[in-house]
Amino acid sequence: MFQDISVEQFLQKQKNDELVLVDVRSPSEFKEATIPGSVNIPFFTDEERAEIGTIYKQVSIDAAKERGLEIISVKLPDFIRSFQQIDGEKGIFCWRGGMRSKTSATLLALMGIHSYRLVGGIHAYRKWIVETLDDLGQEFLPEAYVLNGYTGTGKTMILNHLANEGYPVLDLEKMANHRGSVFGQIGLKPHNQKMFDIMFVQDALKYKQSPLVLFEAESKRIGRTVLPDFLLKKKDEGIQIFIKMPIEERVNHIIEDYRPWEHHKECMEAFDRIKKRIHTPIAAAIEASLENEDFQTAVRLLLEFYYDPRYKYTAVQHPEDRNIIIEAKNVDDAVQVIKGIIKEKLPSLK
Repeated sequence: MFQDISVEQFLQKQKNDELVLVDVRSPSEFKEATIPGSVNIPFFTDEERAEIGTIYKQVSIDAAKERGLEIISVKLPDFIRSFQQIDGEKGIFCWRGGMRSKTSATLLALMGIHSYRLVGGIHAYRKWIVETLDDLGQEFLPEAYVLNGYTGTGKTMILNHLANEGYPVLDLEKMANHRGSVFGQIGLKPHNQKMFDIMFVQDALKYKQSPLVLFEAESKRIGRTVLPDFLLKKKDEGIQIFIKMPIEERVNHIIEDYRPWEHHKECMEAFDRIKKRIHTPIAAAIEASLENEDFQTAVRLLLEFYYDPRYKYTAVQHPEDRNIIIEAKNVDDAVQVIKGIIKEKLPSLK
């Protein structure tokens, strides 16, 4: 048998490592947005789902069900085997908790495999995310420690180091799968708003009563996603940490992160979108450097003549007692200084 459970029960069991979540929607639905930590065992492929949808609209519901049965019966052994290879209890969901998840759970039950089914599917989960986001606007208590700095300072790397040591960190660029600039999606597939909201809620809930939370100073929009208003307010009211770092380090960070030799065409296309904003001789030099794969020169010129002049040194926009300027040789140095700042202000945290 299988058991129907609510979103809250579903997520609590996942949190307690009592469930492996299985998304039985098609691969494209899974890629668009899913519950973090889920695996995809599709009931139908994208093509099969499209075919059944057409039959549903143009013929009848019964004809669509009959065609669905024909499709799944052929691949039933492999479908069941995929579930059998997963250790532990299974938590199954589809779009609205309808035919695909119910049929999957029923088939598993016939094979003696117990499972839990999410009532309402990912549609109900999405509704829970939206409601939780609204609640977080009232319940998110941490003081924000906001990392500022010129492009290439390694703010994401600094946050990752701190997160690995157990500090409360919101990696907003990871949630958006975008680095927040015209070059920001190179080598990445940016997340949509649904996936960003899901990842944000998952992390924000962990820290909603923490004394502090660290994140990068981002604009309202990152790639295809928009930050929640309450986080932007937290950012503006937070402690601003301005990181200064040698340009040589910044150039190396950018090259290591973007790996432009693997994405040469994308880099040229991104530069083409901004070159009119750069003084013509400098733009020509950058373009030539990119074409010749002299990335050190191209990145340094972009920093000196495009990104740095456009960077708004926002320290003057905040009360002086909430601004902290640090000079660091590298990322490791910056991490140690920031840890010292946190220890001084909140000695009980670490």
